[in-house]
Amino acid sequence: MFENIRLAFRGIWTHKLRSFLTMLGIIIGIAAIIAIVSTIEGTNQQIKENLIGSGSNTVDIQLYQNDWPLDMSYSAPPFGVPQVSDSLMDEIRDIPEVKSASRYNVRNIYDGVYYQNEPMNGGYVKGVETDYFSTANLTVKQGRLFTEKEVEAFKKVCIVDENIVSTLLQNENPIGKIIEIGGDSFVIVGVVAPRSTFEPVINTMEDYDTYKQDESGEVYIPYSDWPICYRYDEPENVLVRANTTDDMTQAGKKTADALNASIHPNDESIKYQSKDLLEQATRLQQLSSSTNSMLIWIAAISLLVGGIGVMNIMLVSVTERTAEIGLKKAIGARKGKIMGQFLTEAAVLTSMGGVLGVASGIGLAKIISIMSGTPIAISWPAAMIAVVFSMFIGIVFGILPSHQAANLNPIDALRTN
Repeated sequence: MFENIRLAFRGIWTHKLRSFLTMLGIIIGIAAIIAIVSTIEGTNQQIKENLIGSGSNTVDIQLYQNDWPLDMSYSAPPFGVPQVSDSLMDEIRDIPEVKSASRYNVRNIYDGVYYQNEPMNGGYVKGVETDYFSTANLTVKQGRLFTEKEVEAFKKVCIVDENIVSTLLQNENPIGKIIEIGGDSFVIVGVVAPRSTFEPVINTMEDYDTYKQDESGEVYIPYSDWPICYRYDEPENVLVRANTTDDMTQAGKKTADALNASIHPNDESIKYQSKDLLEQATRLQQLSSSTNSMLIWIAAISLLVGGIGVMNIMLVSVTERTAEIGLKKAIGARKGKIMGQFLTEAAVLTSMGGVLGVASGIGLAKIISIMSGTPIAISWPAAMIAVVFSMFIGIVFGILPSHQAANLNPIDALRTN
């Protein structure tokens, strides 16, 4: 085997230009496939990052009516949908994919929050537990969080995010300021922000529509104060934090299933659903991949052309080396030896083409990325598969020439000289 490989390299080196031109079809095909796969992988990663963002791995499970979140502003709590109990929250926290979980109530605010008679134009008020902030991956930027004692004593304290500070408070120092929520005065004790931020890559208006983030502000009050501002006995939503990004789908679905098992609404359209960004990212990735897979098949045609080129040059090589083959057979070389030598030469030739194709494909992908701004991610498993596949092409298309060489009549072969 090693002798055959050595002879194959010597033959390639002896006919460098011819060997390179023979490999060119393989190189182009592999390079095109690697460039396309790298672009697909990069695009898929970008889609995932754009939708999921900074990697907090949180999934929002909300009460829906048909395809829309149920807005308690305009309707009473639905019959048969109780509040989320402590025992049910313990069950949710025991889900293997869930790292932490917290209940909350929410209102979409249009004119219910004021600071010095200035209204908060859009945004949300949330009634939250003290562990909500760690689950949502929020950190304190100014001041502090409210305490369990404040929650138990129904203290009217609140926490705002940085959007509220910049819009409603006009960048004043927020700590100690009083804002009005639903007609009641609350003292701001802290400002929170995400631990890590991520700006989605926006290249087109379609990207903006898909990935735009809600920049409305949020005000957080203790869940015990929720009935003071709004209504008693409202069923809560649940925010869960998954162990990993890939666990988000299962964490959301299992939490929604646990919540739905605890409710018995008269209206069957009312149920808990998870806002699964990972699943949305997967759908967009599948759309992108299905489009680009056609390009991969088109690029694969050049591999077929390259394989035919290899078979053609190997047939030429058999003709050129007829006397050599006859001499080997005359001194006792068996058919398997002759066939193995030519198959090895074909496999080495296409494997070299595969390696050069991978290198060219990586370079081509980087050039495309620089020129068009398209993200790329090199798939090394795909590169290894490409090299192995190119070797397979050499073996398949080398069978006919090697079979022809192995079946030459030694006497006829020697006469050609």
